[in-house]
Amino acid sequence: MEFFKIRRTIPFMRHALTFNIISLITFLLAVFFLATKGLHFSIEFTGGTVMEISYKDTANVDRIRTALDKAGYKDTAVQNFGSSRDVLIRMPLVQGQSSTDLSQKVMATLQADSKDVELRRVEFVGPQVGKELAENGALALLVVCIGIVLYLAMRFEWKFGLAAIIANLHDVIIILGFFALFQWEFSLPVLAAVLAVLGYSVNESVVVFDRVRENFRKMRKASISDVIDAAITGTISRTIITHGSTQIMVTTMLIFGGPALHYFALALTIGICFGIYSSVLVASPLLMWLKVDRSQFATAKKSRREENEGAVV
Repeated sequence: MEFFKIRRTIPFMRHALTFNIISLITFLLAVFFLATKGLHFSIEFTGGTVMEISYKDTANVDRIRTALDKAGYKDTAVQNFGSSRDVLIRMPLVQGQSSTDLSQKVMATLQADSKDVELRRVEFVGPQVGKELAENGALALLVVCIGIVLYLAMRFEWKFGLAAIIANLHDVIIILGFFALFQWEFSLPVLAAVLAVLGYSVNESVVVFDRVRENFRKMRKASISDVIDAAITGTISRTIITHGSTQIMVTTMLIFGGPALHYFALALTIGICFGIYSSVLVASPLLMWLKVDRSQFATAKKSRREENEGAVV
């Protein structure tokens, strides 16, 4: 499906060096902010107090969040838990304060706002749990990267896999750089968004790479840069449809999803924008500089023809 078809090939590779210099600068800035400021981890990673409270009627989550914010409890996660009357409150670790004391003060704040609130349970989440989550998240990221490289190496060749993973890790680091720069809370939903972006970006790279492979077979006298330019130009309409549709849904979550989905949708938005850029203007130039050629695809085509002729004989 195409909304429009571009008749004239756009010479993207003519400006490949400029695009990659911009990418390198952005990447280095992201690494700098990660190294100097670090990520602002949520209590899943740092440890803290988890409280479950219940109301007689439907709980007003926004009202609870506002009451806690006015009382000076910052970086507090408030969300429904199980039913509309049950609420889960997660609060960061406070030095020198026990979970019991903290829960009593929080309940006093909430009871001043509404008398029908009841405390169900209080738990302390230690930083050791957070360390395990961080390690498991890093391991998940590593496994995804290895899987992507192996998949693209088998489907195309290793140069395609290398170009794709460099471009996709570029997206991941830039997302983390934004969260470090603005000190946005990095939680488990954000980690899920980062892993989703990694898979989402590689999908766009595969589409472009597949068109490059087709063009190598069709455009036998064209240069590598012309083949890549034709591949990118031929997939622009599909890119606009796919990413535009996805971004509409993500924007809806960003605007109407509330605090629980805000940073998740924000990470996806950054990832989608940079995913388009990296798939087209980072991965593709890397293919050209890695000197990918048509010999593999031409050989594969010749081998299949020879097998068919042998079968006929």
